[in-house]
Amino acid sequence: MTAKVISLQIKPGIQRDGTLFDASGFTDGRWVRFQRGRPRKMAGYRGMFLNSPEVSRGMIMKSQNGLNYLYSGSESFLKMWQTDNNNGIGTGPFNIGFSGEILTLSNLVGGSGYTNGTYTAVPLNGGAGISATATIVVAGGIVTTVTLVSGGFNYVIGDVVTASDAVLGGGGGSGFSIEVTNLENDFVVDADNLWQFDIGFDSGNGGVSSLVAHPGLNLTNIDNTVNTPVFSGTFPGGGLIPLADTGGSSPTGDPIEISGGCVLLHPYLFVYGNDGLIRNCSAGNFFDWNSADANETNVATGKIVKGLAVRGGTTSPSGLFWSLDSLVRVSYNPTTVGASTFFWRYDIISQQTSIMSSSCVIEYDGIYFWCGIDRFLMYNGVVQEIPNQFNMNYFFDNLNYIQRQKVWVSKVPRWGEIWWFYPKGDSTECDDAIIYNVREQIWYDTGTAIGARRSAGAFSEVFRRPVWADNQENTVGTYTLWQHETGVNEIYLNNENAIESYFETNNIGWVTGGPGAQDPVGPNQWIRLERIEPDFNQEQDMSLYITGKSYANDVADTSTPYVFSPDTLKIDMREQRREMRLKFESNIVNGDYETGQILLSADFGDERGTGNP
Repeated sequence: MTAKVISLQIKPGIQRDGTLFDASGFTDGRWVRFQRGRPRKMAGYRGMFLNSPEVSRGMIMKSQNGLNYLYSGSESFLKMWQTDNNNGIGTGPFNIGFSGEILTLSNLVGGSGYTNGTYTAVPLNGGAGISATATIVVAGGIVTTVTLVSGGFNYVIGDVVTASDAVLGGGGGSGFSIEVTNLENDFVVDADNLWQFDIGFDSGNGGVSSLVAHPGLNLTNIDNTVNTPVFSGTFPGGGLIPLADTGGSSPTGDPIEISGGCVLLHPYLFVYGNDGLIRNCSAGNFFDWNSADANETNVATGKIVKGLAVRGGTTSPSGLFWSLDSLVRVSYNPTTVGASTFFWRYDIISQQTSIMSSSCVIEYDGIYFWCGIDRFLMYNGVVQEIPNQFNMNYFFDNLNYIQRQKVWVSKVPRWGEIWWFYPKGDSTECDDAIIYNVREQIWYDTGTAIGARRSAGAFSEVFRRPVWADNQENTVGTYTLWQHETGVNEIYLNNENAIESYFETNNIGWVTGGPGAQDPVGPNQWIRLERIEPDFNQEQDMSLYITGKSYANDVADTSTPYVFSPDTLKIDMREQRREMRLKFESNIVNGDYETGQILLSADFGDERGTGNP
């Protein structure tokens, strides 16, 4: 019988759900993506910086004046690296220090003098860091010493602080604040800091671009109610101060502390947290939270955990805010009722939604995608589920739910991809990623590739490549910031290592219709594969494995590798299986491939079983 020449046609995506025999798409893969429905190797990554002191728990990357600035927040530090905008070559880390007002005391005497003694203060970190007492020593109207008591340690401020420096709002019983410096190691409570950043224009701070940062304490529990301060400083710059309400018609000097996070809906800074709290400053002034256009309200019963700016049309600025069980839209919509003007409108989009973590939401071309606790969702005017028949069970059944707050999302617009990184099985750090290709509308994953062991990252904007942070120590005891989508190898120091990439087809046996078909029933004969004509844009050698079974519940029988080069015209063989799959692998330095139209020469083989019962 003459062998049939058949084109290998497999549905794109990697199908993990269901049974191996029933799959209509590729059944396995590692570090492989799909373009035009064809598999191709994902790009490589380069060790951009090897000196991050701790696991990153939040990143932001912005460019200004031809330079790229990368901020990374961890358990104990906030660091910044500076690079060019092309190849990611630069220096760092630069330390981002913390200083500024941390105590708001209510015992101002007459607005002009102070009484020696112990005063009650608003603590940093909601009582978890600095204690609630401060001893003030005054001589001749000048505060000479302030001692903060925290966990048995005394912090003495040696700088002289005058009464005029200490009074917020110029007296009148408004309370006063004491300034301290070098807070870097004082604001950290534990390893649960999950940083959020944003950059916006702050006209109240001299009309400069400002970095806003919030070290949330919610890696352990997404509904953690512990408030922490919001910090702000000039971008790019070397220091941040805690935000306080020091402006407006009724200055209080109270620190801005929240449990959720912060987001800029230009020119407003919004903060959010417990009990559905959403609060915003006055336009362009991060230190004014009392003017007419500033507002504070509770819009949901659950904690607000994420906010993002959204296109608003005539009601700009607008934003979306995710609580644990609802989605809320906030819009600037000044409305006068009688003698009062209301500036903001709050609309509940859905009260039947969920969110996996505060870092799992991303905007892609004006549409918002996120991971719920049991499905994937999107918002484009209405909330919709993203269909996923490939790996939804694979993701939710294997996720280490105790570590759900470490799930985070990034994107690779070059290939139309959204990546959700997650800790798999009993892993406590992310070691796999599930990928939705918006352009192809298909799903696949990284197959627990080493390149998916990342804890946080920033995607490309002006800088053209994503930067993702490693969550495992490197050879020098620090953590690497990787520049992804770079070359085809893993580049670390002067070493270039191969990145394993492979894909495996579904069953191409005659019993399901043969290659390129998925009929319910076919002839009960084995498929005998005689030749494969590879069609790849290929660099370096690749390997082909023939694998398969006699029955769906049988043990797989895999061949030795058939190695082929970019110049190979055909691969001859005499392999037969009743249920056959093909695995193509690249695992060599400088290896790369893009799949074309592969031709198979196949014939009917034996009409027999394996001898098993």
